[in-house]
Amino acid sequence: MRDKPELSDAEWREKLTPEQYHILREAGTERAFTGKYDKHYDAGEYYCAGCGQKLFGSEDKYNSGCGWPAFTEPAEGEAVEEHRDVSHGMVRTEVTCSNCGGHLGHVFPDGPRDRGGLRYCINSAALDFEPEG
Repeated sequence: MRDKPELSDAEWREKLTPEQYHILREAGTERAFTGKYDKHYDAGEYYCAGCGQKLFGSEDKYNSGCGWPAFTEPAEGEAVEEHRDVSHGMVRTEVTCSNCGGHLGHVFPDGPRDRGGLRYCINSAALDFEPEG
């Protein structure tokens, strides 16, 4: 785990792009099928765009057809936290970075059954990618 960033709102706004800020700090969502990692399948690791903590590995990414990057599980350890989300008239499970608290997306119980049955539906703008090698 990385050092927890203790940034002011102004510092977050300076560090992140407007889209990253909206998603990570305001629990926003990018439009489906528009994120740079939706159809991205290179080998490597995905990190939090807010603090750099490792969140997901490419071996756990799959094409769910939902319009956002989908993973079957987070990286080892306590990479993400899950919270009950009752916004927008729905009951969902929000996923946040365990280090900086940034909103990443949601987890749903409709993932591949042979891989645990979960679908971590994550906003591309909340992620940075580092290729393998």
